[in-house]
Amino acid sequence: MLIWSRRGRSSIWLGAGLLIGIVYLLPLAVIVLSSFAGEWNGVMPTKLTLAHYQNAVTGDSGRQIWSSLVTGGIASACALIAGTWAAVSLGPTRGLRRRVLEPILFIPSAVPSVSVGLGLLVAFCRPPLLLNGTTAIVIIAHFVLVFAFTLGNVSAGLARLSPDYVQVAQSLGARPGYCLRHVTLPLVMPQLAAAFGLSFAMSMGELGATVMIYPPGWVTLPVGIFALTDRGEIFDGAALDDPARRGDRRHPAAHFREIRRAVKSMRPR
Repeated sequence: MLIWSRRGRSSIWLGAGLLIGIVYLLPLAVIVLSSFAGEWNGVMPTKLTLAHYQNAVTGDSGRQIWSSLVTGGIASACALIAGTWAAVSLGPTRGLRRRVLEPILFIPSAVPSVSVGLGLLVAFCRPPLLLNGTTAIVIIAHFVLVFAFTLGNVSAGLARLSPDYVQVAQSLGARPGYCLRHVTLPLVMPQLAAAFGLSFAMSMGELGATVMIYPPGWVTLPVGIFALTDRGEIFDGAALDDPARRGDRRHPAAHFREIRRAVKSMRPR
């Protein structure tokens, strides 16, 4: 029985390793090889080059990286502030009010990001909040999409926090604001850091909503990669090569043109 148990665990670990290798490591290895490939005519690249990485930080590609960093940083910081405030506010809430508020706050994480983009496109297509074609609507979209994950991380940290710390501080005369700044928030700092890191990573990889609402001068990294791979430039997309060096100025989100035109037609003339 002991030998069989060991064999069973070994088989499970072997199966898990094969699954991870096929589903995760193999595609990742192909992407890495593609980023170095100058030509690929067989099983492995027949010619290697660093040109893709040299061009990845220049021209339009460099601007796309900068746009993603700024968008992710601002959206994640705003989501961290708002999510922490919401988590602290929901902490003492119980009963029907909490059961109603929590699903409402988590709705953006339960719907497709394309739906969020379309909703923002329609909501801000008319005065007095005409944001279509601006950088602000991209940041708002990323904030909406990452807010729920920030709220969930901070709420989990607060739930594991013992109330004894705050009670001791209050017994010594500390006010609620002082307890929040000097007791509660420092104790959940690991969750705050994790929430910001997760939000930033999700923002850096967001495509569905961004491709519908981004202005021409604020193309993010995923949109740039989508544009390259959509044109069949797989090697350039793997390393985010400069799409302008071939003189190709085609619209990156060609598949969404009809949707955007339909929404723009709603604007009053």
